[in-house]
Amino acid sequence: MEVESIHSRQHGNVLFFKGPESAASLRKGGGGSWRVCRRKGRGHEGSGSRKSPPELRVVEMSASAAVEPGPPGVTAAPSPAPALAPAPGRLFRPISAEDDEQQPTEIESLCMNCYRNGMTRLLLTKIPFFREIIVSSFSCEHCGWNNTEIQSAGRIQDQGVCYALTVRAPEDMNREVVKTDSATIRIPELDFEIPAFSQKGALTTVEGLINRAISGLEQDQPTRRANENAIAERIDEFIVKLKELKHVASPFTLIIDDPSGNSFVENPHVPRKDDALVITHYNRTPQQQEMLGLQAEAPEKKPEEEDLRNEVLQFNTNCPECNAPAQTNMKLVQIPHFKEVIIMATNCENCGHRTNEVKSGGAVEPLGTRISLHVTDPSDMTRDLLKSETCSVEIPELEFELGMAALGGKFTTLEGLLKDIRELVTKNPFTLGDSSSPGQTEKLQEFSQKLDQILEGKMKVHFIMNDPAGNSYLQNVYAPEDDPEMKVERYKRTFDQNEELGLNDMRTEGYETGLVPQR
Repeated sequence: MEVESIHSRQHGNVLFFKGPESAASLRKGGGGSWRVCRRKGRGHEGSGSRKSPPELRVVEMSASAAVEPGPPGVTAAPSPAPALAPAPGRLFRPISAEDDEQQPTEIESLCMNCYRNGMTRLLLTKIPFFREIIVSSFSCEHCGWNNTEIQSAGRIQDQGVCYALTVRAPEDMNREVVKTDSATIRIPELDFEIPAFSQKGALTTVEGLINRAISGLEQDQPTRRANENAIAERIDEFIVKLKELKHVASPFTLIIDDPSGNSFVENPHVPRKDDALVITHYNRTPQQQEMLGLQAEAPEKKPEEEDLRNEVLQFNTNCPECNAPAQTNMKLVQIPHFKEVIIMATNCENCGHRTNEVKSGGAVEPLGTRISLHVTDPSDMTRDLLKSETCSVEIPELEFELGMAALGGKFTTLEGLLKDIRELVTKNPFTLGDSSSPGQTEKLQEFSQKLDQILEGKMKVHFIMNDPAGNSYLQNVYAPEDDPEMKVERYKRTFDQNEELGLNDMRTEGYETGLVPQR
């Protein structure tokens, strides 16, 4: 038996053992150990036929130069030469039919059709003017089933890509096409689309894509003809249209849209521009990012503001009458054509006392507000009304004025406010009993009767609300049009009014540096 040592650029030092029926090779890998590999040889050139040599069978050797047992009659010895690493950048070689060293890797694998062992071949190659891909092909010698697909060997690109090819001549049908799993194929002229992830990736041609679509449609046609003949006939008609495309009787457009950016359509005129091919790069949408399994960058979440408009808040207080523990309900309410107010209501379960109060939800307005309503109809009593704590009420016909601190803040109707005024005046302890004078009692009774006439709509009066803070409101039933019976005036507050509101001593400028503006 002859032993021959050959140095290969691709495999380092290789020992060939020439025997009558078999040959074994040993090549030294990294780390001082011998690695097992299995390859198919190419045919010998020089004769009239291409005959494949016997398969090279490889045995494994450890760093101590011990050789594992092989078939009888075969022995091996380690090569004394040091191992050389494979040349960098040669893992993916440009695809070429003239490259004799570019051989696929063969892996024995299970056939999913007959469940016997078949052969899978993997080829790591590079497409010119594109990128690296892995071509895999499976074939089963038992049942004849075969399958071919491709996978991108690179990463998902930063942008998606869309190829729009106008097929005008039969030569365009031979253009090479790389279609990944995530690519969508469309032919607008036939309203035809192959969705993403409905087919495996493929290295084919334009004609191959059409043939693959035809095969997919024809696959279940016998079953459709038996169950749904009408649908099967329409599919047969569509298949005929797809077959006519291969003859290129008229131009059509082939669109390949791939969010991963790893699909490709050949430009036969490279490096010159191809007028029939339009390439568009685009940014992926969040839905496409999710489809590819990429985690989209979550936008910075702004701190959520609590929405108190639809929520009633509760806090513990004491009843103002009996001092027993009670609960106060508080809710933020938006008044149409006005602003937000805060309504607070307290209900004591011990003594039954109830009270409610309204506070403005906004700031003090730049100008004061004076609202004058001419009460001419009983329907005016139903107008909504917001009286803030800083609002005073006047009824000139009754020579009546209610100060801004009286009754507090209220959100009610005009009728409800007039009743509260009547109750406040008539039940005043200083105007009742033995200590009251007869003339004062008569005046109060007369005042109460006039209020009743106003409530019944029998007396026309002017109802005036004057709020220096500008936080009071009276409903305009004609909104958004002007109310002919109501007049709203905005005025500049006096120094005394600002003093009552505490605005004169309020620092709104220069407080960061401790500077007090001069008045």
